[in-house]
Amino acid sequence: MTRRPFSALRPRRALAAAGLAALAAGCASAGAPENAAAPTPRPAAETPAPQAAKTAPRPEPRPMNPAEMERSFAAWRADFRARALAQGVSAALFDQAFANVRPNTRVMELDAFQPEFVRPIWAYLDSAVSDTRVTTGREKRAALAPLLAEIEDRHGVDREAVLAIWGVETNFGTIRGSINVFEALGTLAWHGRRKDFAEEQLLAAFRIVAAGEITPEAMVGSWAGAMGHTQFIPTSYLAYAADHDGDGRRNVWGEDPGDGLASTAAYLARFGWEQGAPWGAEVKLPAGFDLSLADQKIRRSPEAWSALGVTAADGGPVPAHGEASIILPAGASGPAFAVFNNFRVIKRYNNATSYAMAVGLLAQRIGGAPDPAYAWPRDQRRMSVEEMKEVQALLNGLGFNAGVPDGIIGPNTQGAIRAFQRSRGLPADGFVNAPLLDALRGAGG
Repeated sequence: MTRRPFSALRPRRALAAAGLAALAAGCASAGAPENAAAPTPRPAAETPAPQAAKTAPRPEPRPMNPAEMERSFAAWRADFRARALAQGVSAALFDQAFANVRPNTRVMELDAFQPEFVRPIWAYLDSAVSDTRVTTGREKRAALAPLLAEIEDRHGVDREAVLAIWGVETNFGTIRGSINVFEALGTLAWHGRRKDFAEEQLLAAFRIVAAGEITPEAMVGSWAGAMGHTQFIPTSYLAYAADHDGDGRRNVWGEDPGDGLASTAAYLARFGWEQGAPWGAEVKLPAGFDLSLADQKIRRSPEAWSALGVTAADGGPVPAHGEASIILPAGASGPAFAVFNNFRVIKRYNNATSYAMAVGLLAQRIGGAPDPAYAWPRDQRRMSVEEMKEVQALLNGLGFNAGVPDGIIGPNTQGAIRAFQRSRGLPADGFVNAPLLDALRGAGG
């Protein structure tokens, strides 16, 4: 087949990307929510994502001593066992999987972790798409060329995109996780913040074992139950994992990355990956541009954006790659990007804008693109999580519904910020920074 390069679109200065990859929930190395809030991946709604997700923090329960923990865990296990058996899990399989499972205090600590400060998106780029990671990705591209060609031909997904997800998720398979999945998910189902989700994943894990894919003892992964080279949670494994080598098992856990990489390609293909197409490009916005249009929910044709005065970074027309959204990942003081279909597909894997941009840029750099030189507002001070919560509380107090003050800046909070900004004649970029907090404090009196 004739193969088009993943980095088919390369504006003069560089192609876009940004993200937040570092020890996140659900994978060994993952992304962050919008506005680079807490480092936690958020899978897309509607479908199971490959990774688990963290939700808003809640008050921590009273600490238990070891004896109390064992009793409480045993009570949960007995209750869950009855419910699992009622759903078709055999007693023998349940007892085998939980034979040596105890509450894992490290899992509890990681689930409860809340960062003190918010890591800005440009700081994430410095590590998520480091020169070392790019070099390793290019080495893997050469060393695994026959395998990657097979995967690309079979699934129609660019090899650089698959390599980039591998790199962001587990640093090319070097950090796949070593915690027993039943122990990790059992701990989270008993004590975590998403108990129903963890139990759903446990039931899927039983199905994986019952199908003969792996033994309970060998099923290991991250502290949040994500597994293998590209960190699939059990439900996503059942739905999308691929047996690339045809041995009858979808082995995402072993040293051979073939099944894991093919599984990622199958996932991306399932959600409409367009081979050879870019994920996005830097654009320039005209003076007076309505920043409320810089919203991922708004999609317009390149011609429609051009009619509003938007241009490519080099002054040319907005690239013609289908419907695009305009995003401002660092607010009005940072660069703007037009993002296309493949960006949205990456977000099905992990629903953080930062993650999708990191994967896009890493893929392009593995394919030979230069390191971009975007004008990030690096002089902005870091915001603390407590300040993020204060922003949300102040918005609520002023009548702009930002939801529960949790320090996570999602669509509801962004909408509230935009409404406040419009009410004060400020650029409605929906971005949290120190000037916004000052304006809110002033408005609150």
